[in-house]
Amino acid sequence: MNKQSNTYTVVYIIVLVVVVGAALAFTSMSLRDRQIANANADKMKQILASVRIECDAKDVKDKFNKHITAMLVVDTEGNVVKTGGSDDMEIFNIDVAAQAKLADSERELPVYVCTLADDRLEYIIPVSGNGLWGQIWGYVALDADGSTVYGAYFSHASETPGLGAEIANPKFQKEFIGKEFFKNGRFLPVTVVKAGQRPTDGSDYVDGISGGTITSKGVGAMLDNCLRLYDAFLQSRLNK
Repeated sequence: MNKQSNTYTVVYIIVLVVVVGAALAFTSMSLRDRQIANANADKMKQILASVRIECDAKDVKDKFNKHITAMLVVDTEGNVVKTGGSDDMEIFNIDVAAQAKLADSERELPVYVCTLADDRLEYIIPVSGNGLWGQIWGYVALDADGSTVYGAYFSHASETPGLGAEIANPKFQKEFIGKEFFKNGRFLPVTVVKAGQRPTDGSDYVDGISGGTITSKGVGAMLDNCLRLYDAFLQSRLNK
């Protein structure tokens, strides 16, 4: 075949694309298990961060299996519809952001039950919402009373460094410790307000991030929208 011909050029490009595409597909498939394992480990680390347990890639799975003593799926009526152990990947892999697009009655609401070293029980609830530029998410750990915040972890996809991205700063997250989601038996989400302001409904609050007003409001809305669905379940803890 004449290497200077258009036919040769077209055939060469097609063969090159096929070879490169096959190589990339093979590489992706070969690394898929590792990528999934890394993503799961990162999620475990975030969940444990909400109960103030530090870990690294080497011990995150062991600590997760040790402290996450059960995983639950509840409905909006407060009923536990499924129970699993720390290795129940069906519950672990519930996509909270995708669930938010469903009708409330159809949603699966995961709860991670954590037992700390002193046998203290915590309920970890995943939350997901929107910041200024993209998705924000996190985990809120509540004491056995179903109301008092033991710890919180938040992260983001694309918020502005030094502004909205500060929701991932431990300093901001620690502000939620000790806040309560129930007042006189009524669910009141912890409000994120502009510094110097106060909520008018008597709810607990934390100061928003200076210069990150929209992201701060996104955190507040996320807590309200997500945790409100757990109202009945948390009420059942509150009344024990």
